[in-house]
Amino acid sequence: MSRQFDYRATPPHPAAAVFAAMVDADCLRARLSQLGGRNAALLEHEADAEHARFRVQHGLEPEDMPSAVRSFLPSDFVIVRLETWQHAGDGLYTGTADVDVPGTPADASGQMGLRNAATGSELRIRTDVAVRVPLVGGRIEESVGSQILKLLAAETAFTLDWMSRTA
Repeated sequence: MSRQFDYRATPPHPAAAVFAAMVDADCLRARLSQLGGRNAALLEHEADAEHARFRVQHGLEPEDMPSAVRSFLPSDFVIVRLETWQHAGDGLYTGTADVDVPGTPADASGQMGLRNAATGSELRIRTDVAVRVPLVGGRIEESVGSQILKLLAAETAFTLDWMSRTA
């Protein structure tokens, strides 16, 4: 089984500007520096106006995770996320994310969309979280999913702030 989590944000900028910032290597490095934790890194990066593909690594401290999750985590806990994006039409971008949590029975994947909206743009992300642990997997999925939603909100806020500082 897996659980789905939905995230939505409405940046006050056109989709093309938000896309450009979200996939910009300098923005990604700065975001990782502030939000990525120990061992955070931009592992690979390719981007232009039509496509993007990048892999980031986040380091998390086990004590920052809910107690139900800690016993399943290695001491050098990292999350590796691969995102791919493509321009899918006028003011529309679609993407996927694959999340690997090495050394754990957990993973996640997501579908992403960014489109122009009346007051800027709309970003939607649907994440599927799977934790393959008998009996407690569902509770861990719920906990991990809520952490993902918090991270997505923090990343969006950082990106919008970065856009205002670098404009």
